[in-house]
Amino acid sequence: MTENQTVQQKSVRRNRVTAAACFAAALITASVVGTQSATAEGAAHDAARPTAVAAAAPRLGAAELVQSEDFQQGLNPVGATVSLTGRQGLSACSGEETMRDLTKDGATAYASVNWTFDTDGMLIESAASAPTGTDAAAWEKQLVALVQDCQDEPAGHWHYGAAHTLNVTGGTARWYPAYNGDGAVSGGVAVLRSGTRVAVVELTRRPTDAPKYVEGIATAALNRLSS
Repeated sequence: MTENQTVQQKSVRRNRVTAAACFAAALITASVVGTQSATAEGAAHDAARPTAVAAAAPRLGAAELVQSEDFQQGLNPVGATVSLTGRQGLSACSGEETMRDLTKDGATAYASVNWTFDTDGMLIESAASAPTGTDAAAWEKQLVALVQDCQDEPAGHWHYGAAHTLNVTGGTARWYPAYNGDGAVSGGVAVLRSGTRVAVVELTRRPTDAPKYVEGIATAALNRLSS
Protein backbone atom coordinates (compact mmCIF):
# COMPACT_ATOMS: atom_id res chain seq x y z
CA MET A 1 0.00 0.00 0.00
CA THR A 2 1.38 3.42 -0.94
CA GLU A 3 1.76 6.28 1.53
CA ASN A 4 -1.05 8.21 -0.21
CA GLN A 5 -3.35 5.19 0.05
CA THR A 6 -2.54 4.87 3.76
CA VAL A 7 -3.33 8.53 4.43
CA GLN A 8 -6.56 8.27 2.41
CA GLN A 9 -7.57 5.13 4.33
CA LYS A 10 -7.01 6.89 7.69
CA SER A 11 -8.95 9.93 6.50
CA VAL A 12 -11.94 7.82 5.44
CA ARG A 13 -11.83 5.94 8.74
CA ARG A 14 -11.80 9.12 10.80
CA ASN A 15 -14.60 10.72 8.79
CA ARG A 16 -16.72 7.62 9.38
CA VAL A 17 -15.90 7.61 13.10
CA THR A 18 -16.64 11.33 13.49
CA ALA A 19 -20.03 10.92 11.86
CA ALA A 20 -20.82 7.92 14.03
CA ALA A 21 -19.78 9.79 17.19
CA CYS A 22 -22.03 12.73 16.32
CA PHE A 23 -24.96 10.38 15.63
CA ALA A 24 -24.34 8.52 18.91
CA ALA A 25 -24.18 11.79 20.83
CA ALA A 26 -27.54 12.82 19.37
CA LEU A 27 -29.10 9.52 20.39
CA ILE A 28 -27.71 9.73 23.93
CA THR A 29 -28.87 13.32 24.41
CA ALA A 30 -32.35 12.35 23.29
CA SER A 31 -32.41 9.37 25.64
CA VAL A 32 -31.77 11.35 28.83
CA VAL A 33 -34.74 13.75 28.63
CA GLY A 34 -36.72 13.51 31.86
CA THR A 35 -35.88 13.00 35.51
CA GLN A 36 -34.54 9.47 35.36
CA SER A 37 -34.46 6.56 32.91
CA ALA A 38 -32.45 3.40 32.33
CA THR A 39 -31.18 1.55 29.28
CA ALA A 40 -31.59 -2.17 28.69
CA GLU A 41 -27.93 -2.63 29.58
CA GLY A 42 -28.19 -1.02 33.02
CA ALA A 43 -27.40 2.67 32.44
CA ALA A 44 -28.68 5.22 34.98
CA HIS A 45 -29.42 8.86 34.23
CA ASP A 46 -30.01 11.88 36.46
CA ALA A 47 -30.93 15.05 34.56
CA ALA A 48 -29.60 17.37 37.29
CA ARG A 49 -26.22 15.71 37.95
CA PRO A 50 -26.08 12.24 36.42
CA THR A 51 -23.83 9.47 37.69
CA ALA A 52 -22.87 6.35 35.75
CA VAL A 53 -24.34 3.72 38.06
CA ALA A 54 -25.10 0.16 37.07
CA ALA A 55 -25.11 -3.27 38.65
CA ALA A 56 -21.49 -4.28 39.13
CA ALA A 57 -20.20 -7.06 36.95
CA PRO A 58 -17.76 -9.57 38.45
CA ARG A 59 -14.37 -7.85 38.92
CA LEU A 60 -15.36 -4.88 36.76
CA GLY A 61 -18.44 -2.66 36.60
CA ALA A 62 -19.72 0.89 36.25
CA ALA A 63 -18.22 1.89 39.62
CA GLU A 64 -14.75 1.50 38.10
CA LEU A 65 -15.55 3.99 35.31
CA VAL A 66 -15.51 7.82 35.29
CA GLN A 67 -18.32 9.30 37.42
CA SER A 68 -20.03 12.70 37.24
CA GLU A 69 -18.11 14.04 40.26
CA ASP A 70 -14.83 13.37 38.42
CA PHE A 71 -15.45 16.17 35.90
CA GLN A 72 -13.75 19.52 36.43
CA GLN A 73 -15.35 22.95 36.17
CA GLY A 74 -16.45 23.61 32.61
CA LEU A 75 -17.44 19.99 31.94
CA ASN A 76 -21.11 19.70 32.91
CA PRO A 77 -22.48 16.21 32.13
CA VAL A 78 -26.11 15.82 31.06
CA GLY A 79 -26.25 12.08 30.46
CA ALA A 80 -24.42 8.77 30.61
CA THR A 81 -24.99 5.46 28.89
CA VAL A 82 -23.31 2.46 30.51
CA SER A 83 -22.77 -0.91 28.85
CA LEU A 84 -21.21 -4.14 30.08
CA THR A 85 -20.91 -5.75 26.63
CA GLY A 86 -17.50 -4.48 25.48
CA ARG A 87 -18.93 -3.23 22.18
CA GLN A 88 -18.26 0.51 22.57
CA GLY A 89 -15.82 1.92 20.00
CA LEU A 90 -12.38 2.39 21.57
CA SER A 91 -11.34 5.84 20.34
CA ALA A 92 -11.45 8.26 17.43
CA CYS A 93 -8.21 6.71 16.18
CA SER A 94 -9.21 3.06 16.37
CA GLY A 95 -12.23 3.39 14.12
CA GLU A 96 -14.92 0.81 14.75
CA GLU A 97 -12.74 -1.56 16.79
CA THR A 98 -14.19 -2.42 20.20
CA MET A 99 -12.66 -3.75 23.41
CA ARG A 100 -14.23 -7.13 22.64
CA ASP A 101 -12.44 -7.09 19.26
CA LEU A 102 -9.12 -6.11 20.82
CA THR A 103 -9.32 -8.81 23.50
CA LYS A 104 -10.73 -11.42 21.10
CA ASP A 105 -13.56 -12.03 23.60
CA GLY A 106 -10.93 -13.04 26.16
CA ALA A 107 -11.84 -10.68 29.02
CA THR A 108 -13.53 -11.86 32.20
CA ALA A 109 -15.67 -8.68 32.20
CA TYR A 110 -16.25 -5.52 30.15
CA ALA A 111 -17.59 -2.07 31.02
CA SER A 112 -17.97 1.19 29.10
CA VAL A 113 -19.58 4.59 29.52
CA ASN A 114 -20.49 7.33 27.06
CA TRP A 115 -20.90 10.78 28.68
CA THR A 116 -22.45 13.81 26.98
CA PHE A 117 -22.15 17.42 28.18
CA ASP A 118 -24.21 20.60 28.02
CA THR A 119 -21.76 21.94 25.44
CA ASP A 120 -20.20 20.37 22.37
CA GLY A 121 -18.13 17.32 23.23
CA MET A 122 -18.36 13.85 24.70
CA LEU A 123 -16.33 11.38 26.73
CA ILE A 124 -16.06 7.67 26.03
CA GLU A 125 -14.39 5.10 28.26
CA SER A 126 -13.99 1.38 27.53
CA ALA A 127 -12.50 -1.09 30.03
CA ALA A 128 -11.78 -4.80 30.24
CA SER A 129 -10.67 -7.18 32.96
CA ALA A 130 -8.01 -9.68 31.84
CA PRO A 131 -7.71 -13.24 33.15
CA THR A 132 -3.98 -12.71 33.82
CA GLY A 133 -1.49 -9.89 34.20
CA THR A 134 0.24 -11.08 31.03
CA ASP A 135 -2.97 -10.63 29.05
CA ALA A 136 -3.52 -7.18 30.54
CA ALA A 137 0.00 -6.10 29.56
CA ALA A 138 -0.55 -7.35 26.00
CA TRP A 139 -3.86 -5.49 25.69
CA GLU A 140 -2.32 -2.31 27.08
CA LYS A 141 0.43 -2.57 24.47
CA GLN A 142 -2.17 -2.93 21.71
CA LEU A 143 -4.08 0.13 22.93
CA VAL A 144 -0.90 2.22 23.04
CA ALA A 145 -0.07 1.10 19.49
CA LEU A 146 -3.52 2.19 18.30
CA VAL A 147 -3.03 5.65 19.79
CA GLN A 148 0.52 6.03 18.48
CA ASP A 149 -0.73 5.16 15.00
CA CYS A 150 -2.41 8.58 14.99
CA GLN A 151 0.52 10.64 16.24
CA ASP A 152 2.47 10.97 13.00
CA GLU A 153 0.18 12.68 10.50
CA PRO A 154 0.68 15.11 7.58
CA ALA A 155 0.37 18.83 8.27
CA GLY A 156 -3.24 19.92 8.55
CA HIS A 157 -4.50 16.54 9.78
CA TRP A 158 -6.10 15.75 13.14
CA HIS A 159 -3.63 13.86 15.36
CA TYR A 160 -2.56 12.93 18.89
CA GLY A 161 0.37 14.67 20.55
CA ALA A 162 3.21 13.38 22.70
CA ALA A 163 2.59 10.95 25.55
CA HIS A 164 2.55 12.02 29.20
CA THR A 165 2.86 9.49 32.02
CA LEU A 166 0.64 9.27 35.11
CA ASN A 167 1.09 7.11 38.19
CA VAL A 168 -1.30 6.52 41.08
CA THR A 169 -1.39 3.89 43.78
CA GLY A 170 -2.07 0.68 41.92
CA GLY A 171 -2.05 2.02 38.37
CA THR A 172 -0.28 3.77 35.50
CA ALA A 173 -1.46 5.65 32.42
CA ARG A 174 -0.26 7.39 29.29
CA TRP A 175 -2.31 10.40 28.18
CA TYR A 176 -2.07 12.28 24.90
CA PRO A 177 -3.59 15.64 23.88
CA ALA A 178 -5.40 15.71 20.53
CA TYR A 179 -4.95 18.47 17.93
CA ASN A 180 -7.31 19.45 15.14
CA GLY A 181 -6.22 20.32 11.62
CA ASP A 182 -5.53 23.93 12.64
CA GLY A 183 -3.16 22.82 15.39
CA ALA A 184 -5.50 23.72 18.26
CA VAL A 185 -5.91 21.31 21.16
CA SER A 186 -9.20 19.45 20.90
CA GLY A 187 -9.51 16.90 23.69
CA GLY A 188 -7.26 13.90 24.15
CA VAL A 189 -7.01 10.24 25.01
CA ALA A 190 -5.46 8.07 27.75
CA VAL A 191 -4.54 4.39 28.00
CA LEU A 192 -4.89 3.03 31.55
CA ARG A 193 -3.66 -0.08 33.34
CA SER A 194 -4.25 -1.28 36.89
CA GLY A 195 -3.37 -4.89 37.64
CA THR A 196 -5.46 -7.02 35.29
CA ARG A 197 -7.71 -4.11 34.28
CA VAL A 198 -7.07 -2.02 31.17
CA ALA A 199 -9.03 0.89 29.72
CA VAL A 200 -8.98 3.69 27.19
CA VAL A 201 -10.73 7.01 27.86
CA GLU A 202 -11.16 9.83 25.35
CA LEU A 203 -12.44 13.40 25.62
CA THR A 204 -13.44 14.86 22.24
CA ARG A 205 -14.17 18.30 20.86
CA ARG A 206 -13.11 20.44 23.82
CA PRO A 207 -11.63 23.97 23.51
CA THR A 208 -7.97 24.96 23.55
CA ASP A 209 -7.62 24.63 27.34
CA ALA A 210 -8.34 20.91 26.97
CA PRO A 211 -4.96 19.51 28.19
CA LYS A 212 -5.80 20.25 31.83
CA TYR A 213 -9.14 18.48 31.32
CA VAL A 214 -7.50 15.47 29.68
CA GLU A 215 -4.92 15.09 32.43
CA GLY A 216 -7.60 15.50 35.09
CA ILE A 217 -9.93 12.97 33.45
CA ALA A 218 -7.07 10.51 32.96
CA THR A 219 -6.13 10.80 36.63
CA ALA A 220 -9.73 10.35 37.79
CA ALA A 221 -10.26 7.40 35.45
CA LEU A 222 -7.07 5.73 36.65
CA ASN A 223 -8.08 6.17 40.29
CA ARG A 224 -11.49 4.60 39.52
CA LEU A 225 -9.94 1.71 37.63
CA SER A 226 -7.53 1.10 40.51
CA SER A 227 -10.23 1.07 43.19
